[in-house]
Amino acid sequence: MALRGTLGRLLRTHLTTTCQTRTRSVAVLGAPFSKGQKRRGVERGPKAIRDAGLIERLSNFDYPVHDFGDLSFQNLENDEPYLQVPSPRSVGRATNMLSEAVSNAVAAGHTTVMLGGDHSLAIGSVEGHARQCPDLCLIWVDAHADINTPLTSPSGNLHGQSVAFMLKELQNKMPELPGFSWVQPFLSAKDLVYIGLRDVDPGEYDILKDLGIQYFTMRDIDRLGIQRVMEVTFDHLLSRKQRPIHLSFDIDAMDPSLAPATGTPVNGGLTYREGIWITEEIHNTGLLSVMDLVEVNPVLGASPEAVEMTASLAVDVIASSLGQSREGGPIAQTQTLKDDTEQLRL
Repeated sequence: MALRGTLGRLLRTHLTTTCQTRTRSVAVLGAPFSKGQKRRGVERGPKAIRDAGLIERLSNFDYPVHDFGDLSFQNLENDEPYLQVPSPRSVGRATNMLSEAVSNAVAAGHTTVMLGGDHSLAIGSVEGHARQCPDLCLIWVDAHADINTPLTSPSGNLHGQSVAFMLKELQNKMPELPGFSWVQPFLSAKDLVYIGLRDVDPGEYDILKDLGIQYFTMRDIDRLGIQRVMEVTFDHLLSRKQRPIHLSFDIDAMDPSLAPATGTPVNGGLTYREGIWITEEIHNTGLLSVMDLVEVNPVLGASPEAVEMTASLAVDVIASSLGQSREGGPIAQTQTLKDDTEQLRL
């Protein structure tokens, strides 16, 4: 037992060091996958974002950028629905593969950017991050809560259930789906904040309330202002200790007038200034470790201009998360989050 305890402490020390000593480098990883929902085309999201100039934009930064290309997902035959959930084995295999890739990138010291693909991919992205950084916190920027279970989901689509697979508090409410034996809940409800919600299913609303999850709807953002929302977010997640941030950003969090080429647009979303404020402030903490940018669907753009607008917005979101200011230069990070807070109070 003593040996096991020693190994456990060594492992925790190694993981903590891995998360705290990331090099100033970025890994970009594409995940062209669409079977977490029924609309085809979102698998073309990574290419659209790259075509909009992502790598060129990031090459202007003063640190290395490594584009590791796209993962290759094989189509599974006989992937029948289970509990009205379509393609569970395909989603399970793809998210498992992504988990390994993200874990490896984080272990190598890179700040990692995952380009989706649909939002079911976050099951793998966040889980892989948590393998290296078990104390991470999660900021979920989305019009939707994506916290349905297979038993509450009206559609069965797994891109609307991603968070439910992660939460320890929902372990007893999640049936065993084929393809998902590899994933065990790893995140506590207190370690999650939602920003931008405006289309939440009744079953999801009950879960949010029952678990006491911190969330901000668009009405909350209108009432409080985006600066106050981010202050409360960081106070909730980081007041006890500084720890790695996983940002999972669904492009449909933005208003459809800005991001029309996406699968489930909802009117009344984030403005450009609000969306970029979120990512700038996350960058300012110095704690961003992994981010997802998902649900860009070029097939659903009504015109080439609509596709370009959506993909270019995705590039802006990613670039500002990594340190590009709206003025074109790098964002100057404050020394600590406490310093930021004190300046705001002044």
